[in-house]
Amino acid sequence: MAASVAAVVVAAGRGLRAGGPPAKQYRTIAGESVVRMSLALFARHPEVGVVQPVIHPDDRELFAAAAAQLELAPPVLGGATRQASVHAGLQALEAQAPDIVLIHDAARPFASAMLLSRAIAVASGASAAIPGLPVVDTVKAVDAAERVCATLERAGLRAVQTPQAFAFAKILAAHRRALAAGREDFTDDAALAEWAGMAVTVFEGEAGNIKLTSADDFLRAEHERGPRLSDVRTATGFDVHSFADGDHVMIAGVRIPHGRGLTGHSDADVALHALTDAVLGTIAEGDIGAHFPPSDPQWRGASSDRFLAFAAARVRARGGRIAALDLTLLCESPRIGPHRDAMRERIASIAGISHTRVAVKATTTERLGFLGRGEGIAALATATVRLPGNADD
Repeated sequence: MAASVAAVVVAAGRGLRAGGPPAKQYRTIAGESVVRMSLALFARHPEVGVVQPVIHPDDRELFAAAAAQLELAPPVLGGATRQASVHAGLQALEAQAPDIVLIHDAARPFASAMLLSRAIAVASGASAAIPGLPVVDTVKAVDAAERVCATLERAGLRAVQTPQAFAFAKILAAHRRALAAGREDFTDDAALAEWAGMAVTVFEGEAGNIKLTSADDFLRAEHERGPRLSDVRTATGFDVHSFADGDHVMIAGVRIPHGRGLTGHSDADVALHALTDAVLGTIAEGDIGAHFPPSDPQWRGASSDRFLAFAAARVRARGGRIAALDLTLLCESPRIGPHRDAMRERIASIAGISHTRVAVKATTTERLGFLGRGEGIAALATATVRLPGNADD
């Protein structure tokens, strides 16, 4: 009789190094979210009977959308650490008591069905089985001052991956033992198993089974697995608004206290208006006024983040990606420097890109002209996007 197999897919982390929000497991590669790719791998594997997702409490709606039409167990909420999240997933499976459990990081969406089959096969004859690759780089051990202490013999080293496979009853008992002992610092289930005295076997991993951690990882994954975005386009946008009565200005989605407000279309966010025109210009889809005419009362006082989000969505609808947004503000006041980072983060969040792809600069006109007289604020924006090479074919 074949062993019963379950899987715990851990998707409760925040993944801040990848440049969110959203959390990295909800970002997309070639139009599909990372977490859905990982869940689908297990849900569609013929040897896996049940897939138990573990999610963050704030991600319920995101998860529901990502998991639509996949046969999964109801998600359980993770804890403050990866170890706590895995423990929650294991406990949710206790009533079913599978023979083998596969534990997988949702941020590894490129594992193959063959890798899962190897994990199950090895775990059928061992308490614990983990995929690993030979270490090809020379590895140095260093002290607190970054001085080399030793050169490790790489022949005996392996870089390990997930899914890691375990005898279910044994790994659950090991997790409970670790919790009782106050050990909550394990970032790898195999390390916890080793601590608990379980023998761990390494089997052949896959070079393509990478963990998506940084923004660069997503860029590489998009380049290797996504559509060829060879059509690079750049466009500019310009906007200006005059000062009026008020106690604040909205610039790049950030509310800045000020002795005067700005007058104009919607909330008069000169920065987001210029950026919207720049993004729309890259795909030759008119300007902000064409889509959100000032004469339409529904846009009076509207938050301008809606306009930039719309433009970014139009790029994505063409199969493209925003590569960079560059914004220059021209004004005598308010001072932009103290708010620069908040502006970059806000623009990035609206456009759905990393803040590392957003630049915000400011300058004056040396007291020349209406800007120099402090009568208003202007913004010049440049957007660069990448579209599929056949976008207009």
